[in-house]
Amino acid sequence: MATEIEAWTTGPKNDGVFSLEQELNEDGAYDSEDLNELEVNGNWTPQEKALHEARLKAKAKRRIRKSSSRDSTRESLSESVSGELSTDPHSPKGKNAVNDRKSRTGKGRGLPKKGGAGGKGVWGAAGMVYEVEEPDLKDPNYDESAQGDTVYATVVPELDEKEREKTINPIVHEYFEHGDTKEVEMLLKELNLGHHRYEFSSLAVALSLEGKASHRELTSRLLSDLSGNVLSEDDMKRAFDKILKELPDLILDTPEASQMLGQFIARAIADHALPMNFLDRYKGKVDCDHARAALDRASVLLSMKSGIMRLDNVWGVGGGQRPVKHLIKEMNLLLKEYLVSGELSEAERCLRDLEVPHFHHELVYEAVIMVLESTGNTALQMMVKLLKAFWQTVLITLDQMNRGFQRVYDELPEISLDAPHAHTIMETFVDLCFQESVITKQLRDSCPTRGRKRFVSEGDGGIVKS
Repeated sequence: MATEIEAWTTGPKNDGVFSLEQELNEDGAYDSEDLNELEVNGNWTPQEKALHEARLKAKAKRRIRKSSSRDSTRESLSESVSGELSTDPHSPKGKNAVNDRKSRTGKGRGLPKKGGAGGKGVWGAAGMVYEVEEPDLKDPNYDESAQGDTVYATVVPELDEKEREKTINPIVHEYFEHGDTKEVEMLLKELNLGHHRYEFSSLAVALSLEGKASHRELTSRLLSDLSGNVLSEDDMKRAFDKILKELPDLILDTPEASQMLGQFIARAIADHALPMNFLDRYKGKVDCDHARAALDRASVLLSMKSGIMRLDNVWGVGGGQRPVKHLIKEMNLLLKEYLVSGELSEAERCLRDLEVPHFHHELVYEAVIMVLESTGNTALQMMVKLLKAFWQTVLITLDQMNRGFQRVYDELPEISLDAPHAHTIMETFVDLCFQESVITKQLRDSCPTRGRKRFVSEGDGGIVKS
């Protein structure tokens, strides 16, 4: 018996029960025919019987795994809880557990998540059509340059009350110097005044009330040019409404503010910057006496015959914008009125109102010409007094004084043709001006003199003495 067992165990592998590689089928188990044959023969050994039972258990487990994914999931969970599941991510079992796309919660029918439309690198289920989505500005992948034509705009913050006054005042003062309305319009378009755009007009009018007549004329032109382009009709109405309310404060600095504001309103209506019914809005609704006076002044100017046509010169023609012939005419009229009235203060006021300090040499020239063409000493004495007053008040500068006298010196030969005594009167007038410190010694010495020819007696034959 021992000999048979030894021979059985030491025999070739393909003859015994251990030839598993040959006898196992594709599923890893013996064929059913071989098992039945072994059972029929009845010669089972303990080893064969144990091996047969192990194979049956393994086959049953395989059938359970294939039949239900739920059971397999529970089995995997139980194994993970009990510690039997391998934690090695590199093992085949661990890798399958991590990459398994089936539900691990034990719920559901064992189908893939999201119907197979989820997971890394998946763009959705097959056949799904997506609608066009608008780009989200908050998307971190948002590409501004890929959205087509991009328009960039500069956002200017709205100015507050202090910044508005601080910004507008230099613009208005500079405009009083150059008088270019186009430049002011360009500067206003760059500012963000918001709903307070009308305050530019009110500030410009308030500043011109403290200035000269030429400044008020420039302001009226500016309001006319800006109306409709930068400032609307409502802005103009709000601006003058504000000035009428602030009129009691403006009178403290400018006593004639009421009359001036009335002229501003009348001029604005004539230039179509304000509507024709602007004055009608205030009838019977004004409690302030100063505002009532301003509105009455505007009403009188508009009710005059051809008043709207005459309002173009309501401020006069300012300064250097006047024609030269007009300035010469005004200065001649000033000197003639002075010779009649003798009022130095009135002559000084008229000269200041002309606002042409660069043209004061013309006044000196005309004054000297009147002295040379006059008869008697009255005009001479009065002109010396006038030039002395202008010199002391620095209304006429040294340069303008010298230039006026020098012009007379250059034209004296021609003047003497009409006024034979021009040289003699000129010498007397220059000496008096030098005594009153109106001209310098150098200017007095440069006065031309006529050479005198002295003849001998008739018996000398008319020979001129040397």
